[in-house]
Amino acid sequence: MEEVSKLDKIIDARMKLKARFEEKMKNTPSVADDRPMGKGAINRHGMPQLPVGQTVTQKWPVLDLGYHPSITLDRWRLTVDGDVENPVVLTWKDFMDLPQVEDTSDFHCVTTWSKMDMVWKGVRLIDIAALVQPKETATHIMCYGYDTYSTNVSMEEALKPDVLLAHTVYNEPLAKEHGGPVRMITPQLYAWKGSKWIKRIQFMPKNKLGFWEERGYSDTAYPWRNDRYS
Repeated sequence: MEEVSKLDKIIDARMKLKARFEEKMKNTPSVADDRPMGKGAINRHGMPQLPVGQTVTQKWPVLDLGYHPSITLDRWRLTVDGDVENPVVLTWKDFMDLPQVEDTSDFHCVTTWSKMDMVWKGVRLIDIAALVQPKETATHIMCYGYDTYSTNVSMEEALKPDVLLAHTVYNEPLAKEHGGPVRMITPQLYAWKGSKWIKRIQFMPKNKLGFWEERGYSDTAYPWRNDRYS
């Protein structure tokens, strides 16, 4: 009964968050652009499947800061804090006890390759947010990786249902070189907005630039606007 009650609370908080940001999510360029640049069939978000300037690859290139941290599951922790009512530090068991989802989405790298129809399993970021209850003042999140990486995402993008903290891809545990044990994925934005080896999510009352954003990459990262650099 305790587990059912916990799940009910998460679902209730998720619905409240969704209602709070629903209008903003509907109006983001990744779903509401009336002149998206790209080609191919229309995807589930109403955008051309392949964004402008991208080439489909069957491989999955490895891109990072040159350091692949090794984090065993017993040592892995996810801190979720900042502008929230209930900050938490999740163990692996805590994380796996949260609602698990499977989703198929496309992965668009700013370096011009796209890998299509990737099958992920993980936890929706909106359910992480529901757990900690962001304050009304929260507008953005900053994601931090065990490799010292950081990247910022607006709340209206972060809370979309296909933004996951993924631990499994194609029914296999996420490999270390691809950000395992857990990485964030942002299918409607360029992939650098999803931190590998994620260890902390900080809710913020105002925007702050992350690692690549401070070095000239776009703050918003919309693939269908060719929104690569600032």
